[in-house]
Amino acid sequence: MDTLNFTPTHKKGQHLTREERYYISIRLNIDHWSIYKISKELHRPYNTIKQEVQNGTVYLYNGKVKRYKPDIAEQKYKDKRANSKRYYRCLECVKFLNYVVEMFKQKSWSLDASVGYAKENNLFSSNEMVCTKTLYNYVDLRILPIKNIDLPEKLKRNTKSSNIRKNRKILGKSIEERPETVNSREEFGHWEIDSVLGIKKDAEPAIMTIVERQTRMSLWIKVKDHSSLAIDEALQNLMNQFGNKKSEVFKSITGDNGSEFANLSKIENNGISAYFTHPYTSCEKGTNECHNKMLRRFIPKGKSINDYDIEDILFFSDVINGLPRKILNYHTPEELFEKQLDRIYAA
Repeated sequence: MDTLNFTPTHKKGQHLTREERYYISIRLNIDHWSIYKISKELHRPYNTIKQEVQNGTVYLYNGKVKRYKPDIAEQKYKDKRANSKRYYRCLECVKFLNYVVEMFKQKSWSLDASVGYAKENNLFSSNEMVCTKTLYNYVDLRILPIKNIDLPEKLKRNTKSSNIRKNRKILGKSIEERPETVNSREEFGHWEIDSVLGIKKDAEPAIMTIVERQTRMSLWIKVKDHSSLAIDEALQNLMNQFGNKKSEVFKSITGDNGSEFANLSKIENNGISAYFTHPYTSCEKGTNECHNKMLRRFIPKGKSINDYDIEDILFFSDVINGLPRKILNYHTPEELFEKQLDRIYAA
């Protein structure tokens, strides 16, 4: 930190306050400070301040002037928080769930038979029902008064697929060509990238996750879909935030051979190296996989990412980046990452 013995007045993970928004307005519009300098002064993550400025910026004088307005940013924040609530599907399907339990216990029907019979005979509307897979999830979560041991077939079946795909396309340089300084985490600026889905649907939003190997700083960015174009746009916008220092912040990026990273090799035109893991070997970018697992604490599989806005994703990443890590001698990723940025920008 710039000031010795300084204690931040805000709690970790707390949303921006009205006073902080007016402070941002003064520093940005009057003093012409950079977003990075404002974030350091407020002891806030860079991404939080950047997103706040984007949300509160309006066009004045027929679009000729852009200016950050704290009142508009505050109102947008309140509007989003008013609609920020989580819906629990099972609460809307109580009658159907009671019907399934009754058929299971009194007639020894399977869960799928109960679903199929109810659909075939129009016993419930589609909004009042859940699918067979969801019912089995409810059993695992102990929402239903049915145990796995009561399901004679479930415990005997292997749910893992045995299909083996061959001739998977290699999108660029193999991870085997990556220098040892990257593998040993001796040097700052080497990243691992992946994407996380909520529901496997076309045009469903996704989250691009990118983690710096040395500091374990993770950046989670919501993208409009799971396409390579969406990933390219999000990655380019992220790198551009660091201006002429981006080649020092991003020295290499390692991804897998998913179709969303089909264009990742193009970043080498900017002097940034790109590497790809072997097919079906996610452990070769284990740092990113570990942080994806942390993301699942907030967004479980099967939960649509449409239910979360950009501020929610940023809040989740702030929480994880603010966790002290044993592997970092109980420093936080955010703390170490900011030290590296201070070193780069001071040079």
